[in-house]
Amino acid sequence: MARLRTSLLALGFTAATLALTMSPAQAAPGDVTNVCSSTLTPSGFVDVQWWNSFSCGSSFDPNMKQIKQLTGLPIGTTVNACASTYPPAGWVQVSSYYNSSCRYSSVPSFNNNAWQLKRVS
Repeated sequence: MARLRTSLLALGFTAATLALTMSPAQAAPGDVTNVCSSTLTPSGFVDVQWWNSFSCGSSFDPNMKQIKQLTGLPIGTTVNACASTYPPAGWVQVSSYYNSSCRYSSVPSFNNNAWQLKRVS
């Protein structure tokens, strides 16, 4: 019984890990996906939130992030994004500000860490 329980826990952990690390390639414009911080933010996406989660390991640094698909959004659209990734091509920074949800370091500051982005092309 203990062996079965251990196997089921391992299988569940593996499934959760795969779900967190799957590529968000099928995301529609504006969709958000949660990934571990060790996953690079794909082209066309921006980080919009950071936090700690045991599902991505244990550390004092924020180890999970929410990313948003910007590819396909219409010209003129504005979005708020963390400054932890560069804006995708066709997007420009309109303003910068501090956002507590964008603290991606274990030693945060109150410096501007977020941007308002606008699609221009």
